[in-house]
Amino acid sequence: MESVWTGSETLPHFQALEGSAKTDVLIIGGGIAGLLCAYFLQEKGVDYLLVEGRTICGGVTGNTTAKITSQHGLIYHKLLKNAGPEKAKQYLEANQNAVKKYFALCQDMDCDFEKKAAFVYSLDDRQKLEDEASALFKLGFPAEIVETRELPIRTAGAVRFPEQAQFHPLKFLAKIAQNLHIYEHTFVKELSPHRAVTERGNIAFQKLIFATHFPIDNKHGLYFLKMYQHRSYVLALENAVKIDGMYVDEAMCGLSFRSYQDFLLLGGGDHRTGKKGGNWQELRNFTVLHYPAAKERYFWAAQDCMTLDGVPYIGQYSPKMPGCFVATGFNKWGMTSAMTAAMILTDLVLENENPYAEVFQPSRNMIKPQLFVNSFEAVKNLLTISEKRCPHLGCALKWNPDEHSWDCPCHGSRFGTGGVLLDNPANGNLKKGGHGHV
Repeated sequence: MESVWTGSETLPHFQALEGSAKTDVLIIGGGIAGLLCAYFLQEKGVDYLLVEGRTICGGVTGNTTAKITSQHGLIYHKLLKNAGPEKAKQYLEANQNAVKKYFALCQDMDCDFEKKAAFVYSLDDRQKLEDEASALFKLGFPAEIVETRELPIRTAGAVRFPEQAQFHPLKFLAKIAQNLHIYEHTFVKELSPHRAVTERGNIAFQKLIFATHFPIDNKHGLYFLKMYQHRSYVLALENAVKIDGMYVDEAMCGLSFRSYQDFLLLGGGDHRTGKKGGNWQELRNFTVLHYPAAKERYFWAAQDCMTLDGVPYIGQYSPKMPGCFVATGFNKWGMTSAMTAAMILTDLVLENENPYAEVFQPSRNMIKPQLFVNSFEAVKNLLTISEKRCPHLGCALKWNPDEHSWDCPCHGSRFGTGGVLLDNPANGNLKKGGHGHV
């Protein structure tokens, strides 16, 4: 199982850190968020070091559908209603600035960058689209409601965002990473104030950025309550009708569409990690029905951190952890959110004011309905009898027959059949029998 991106690009490799090191800023995590933080800090002349436990872009970043857009579902009507016009505008402007930054960085870069319109459609609720378009009009953004003639299904229309983009994420990041100060295969086992312990030594630091997809420190921030993880699936199809735009259903478990070269990328089959869902079979059934001549060339799965209010957590990790910062909870919009995070965190590390930091603050009000759902899932699974328990916080693991993995319904950690850690927040493999770390 590999994505169209991992199957068509070779990334640079970096040596492991042997012994101890010292740096002003330590970045943990070599996905797109960590790499962009490193890139911007290097531009500013900051002394930094990035460590990755495996290889760069070996996790979620290589499994994206790579849409660069500030259109994150029907979020602006919700933000206007729940957070107010100032924060809704902050969110829109921050993400639009991220889109513009990609335009600038990719201008002279061979990364299959293409300007595209983005569309969020509804199968049967035109009113939702009208509410979103009205909210965007109030925020001064030129969105419009259009028909979806490119799609093979009937819809109630779509909200169109002009001047968005798509690209090959690993071609982009291969160039971004070339001259960065990176150590691969450098796994952080333990953290204490201003000190990270790896398998071969210690790293002393003044400031710390967690760019590990799901934060790995459980002592502060309550991220294990403020997020859950969601899996989605993608097919790359040959001989399917190509489309010009980037489309996504407003419904959580709907379908997404975009083209890349001769492929149609069809996404969907979503479910909460550790639960049952449609997975690839749902997409294959759809393909037989709507693209009978298509041939499947690649198939892969992605995992995303979902926040309580649909807005990422970007900023100070916890009030009790000065000098420590986090970028997480990208809610399936990792390309734009990672760029937004890197721009904000660079300012915070340099102690510069950022006009958009407030809306993404991790310490914002967390009393939301999803909090109680997350808490219920955790309690239920902690009380479930199971031989295999997640070493993160002890939840019962569920067997995933489609991906042949043991998955945690509480917080989304996943393990291979041999107990090898596939996805965090767990910070180690299963012991023989399924308990604890190796």
